[in-house]
Amino acid sequence: QVQLVESGGGLAQAGGSLRLSCAASGPTFSSSAMGWFRQAPGKERECVGRIHLKLGMTDYRDSVKSRFTISRDTANNTVYLQMTSLIPEEADVYYCAAGSWVTRLYNYWGQGAQVTVST
Repeated sequence: QVQLVESGGGLAQAGGSLRLSCAASGPTFSSSAMGWFRQAPGKERECVGRIHLKLGMTDYRDSVKSRFTISRDTANNTVYLQMTSLIPEEADVYYCAAGSWVTRLYNYWGQGAQVTVST
């Protein structure tokens, strides 16, 4: 069973930065991608971006391109989401998830990390 544990959530000022971490344990070899998602109360969960765990290639939703960066530390089975120039509307619960780069289906999810952005 793959387990994902997020950390690094908290409070940032508008225009500020935060970095989230997602530490994976278990049979992660079955997953080709790690995605980062966010969800605000009453809204659908949306994918912020993803990374191919072997090749390192990434893609992002348009609204975060050039502001958010996803990276990985393969030695420590950890994926990061570096967020810069945060806006208040991005105050959500952020989740990491492990799954397939090709199908975009994610089988394993972390517990979520709260990100708050103050004005």
